Amino acid sequence: MAFHEIRFPANLSFGSVGGPERRTEVVTLQNGHEERNTPWAHSRRRYDAGVGLRSLDDVEALIAFFEARRGRLHGFRWKDWSDYKSCPASRAPSALDQVIGTGDGVQRVFRLQKTYRSGQEVYVRPVAKPVLGSVLVAVAQDPKIEGLEFEVDPATGLVTFETAPALGTEISAGFEFDVPVRFDTDHIQTSVASFQAGDVPSVPVVEVRA
Repeated sequence: MAFHEIRFPANLSFGSVGGPERRTEVVTLQNGHEERNTPWAHSRRRYDAGVGLRSLDDVEALIAFFEARRGRLHGFRWKDWSDYKSCPASRAPSALDQVIGTGDGVQRVFRLQKTYRSGQEVYVRPVAKPVLGSVLVAVAQDPKIEGLEFEVDPATGLVTFETAPALGTEISAGFEFDVPVRFDTDHIQTSVASFQAGDVPSVPVVEVRA
């Protein structure tokens, strides 16, 4: 599958509905107890791009984007307005937001990630599509300079240091990020009359593994 490094218009994704989806297999035993398991290590996000449409100009922009992606054929970036930063929505990202690794004096490449905590439980989400120019990195709480001390690949989320971080040093990062997605339909049905009456089309979008 080809992936286009282009973001779905952020003004159209604003107001859309969606979020993470998990797959859980539940088996009910004869005694009434349950066994639960999941084949997925990571959640998968789904959205409806049609909800954010507000005008016929928005419909035209959606159709142009859909045609350029050839429907479900090519993936693209999506801004999830409810979760697009390494920090809370009310704050600006800082280089100390997320721990992404520990130096061993040899490893130079680290992947961006975001940790979700609730009580004693944590989930670590790989971040593959950081926003270009938004990534801040620190080693042992010492901010590093992009282009001089490290490079980041916005297509993979990999951070490469010029010199391997020393043994035992904490590597942290702050960033904005997009979700890699594709359209989950090969057709869009629109009606000028129904749209003006408040009936917007359903345009499903689903996350892809990057």
